[in-house]
Amino acid sequence: MEQILGIDWIYWLAPFVFLGAGTVKGAIGIGLPTTVISILSQFVDPRIAIALGVMPMLLSNVWQMYREGNGAATIRRFWPFGAALFCCLFLSSLFAADFEPTTLMLVTGISIVIFAGTSLIKLPPPLPPKWEIPAMIAAGAAGGLMGGLTGLWSPPLVILLLALRLEKTDYIRAFGFLLVIGAIPLLGGYVVNGLMTQELFVISMIMVVPTLMGFAIGEKVRGKMDTGRYQKAVLVFFLLMGLNLVRKVWFG
Repeated sequence: MEQILGIDWIYWLAPFVFLGAGTVKGAIGIGLPTTVISILSQFVDPRIAIALGVMPMLLSNVWQMYREGNGAATIRRFWPFGAALFCCLFLSSLFAADFEPTTLMLVTGISIVIFAGTSLIKLPPPLPPKWEIPAMIAAGAAGGLMGGLTGLWSPPLVILLLALRLEKTDYIRAFGFLLVIGAIPLLGGYVVNGLMTQELFVISMIMVVPTLMGFAIGEKVRGKMDTGRYQKAVLVFFLLMGLNLVRKVWFG
């Protein structure tokens, strides 16, 4: 850990990574941990990249919920997803230290590529109202299992939200709430299993500053997109990030 974090370049590289990740987050409401893990895992253990992204992810999503308003309605609708996500993510995060970094990267990358590629060809079919709660629980559990091991639980979340055919503002509100719900148990699990050290926590807190700076830039970009363009931007982003993770594992 000290050998990785002690290298000088990590201190100037990380702020630029989080500035870019915050810009993506502000533009599409999601993607901060995906961007951080995809870039930083080229240089450090993916679990270190995940730990560095925990506090920027948590606090930027709290800010996102505040900025969009009407959080009570979002919580009332999506609490089944949040409950399943919270429980499954905490439990699976306890086992993250036992997984090989390359396995984490490959599973994450392939999952993202499949989901984004198929969704760009054809959106998931609309979800009938009677299946909304069961689908939320299933997606929350799947996202929790994935998120605890890889730090990324957004693919099942995005699939569900696309199937619900939300408006752009509703996407942003739901993303903010459900990413906060996931970040809390992820932090707890990483503290319990020792992956979140005091040093990593301090650096993670410092990275909140460039993250929020980038978020302000991204918000201006988002304001120019309608719902259709917004959906496509989310999917293209995920496809590129997933391909990058697979490339790293297979080609180095």
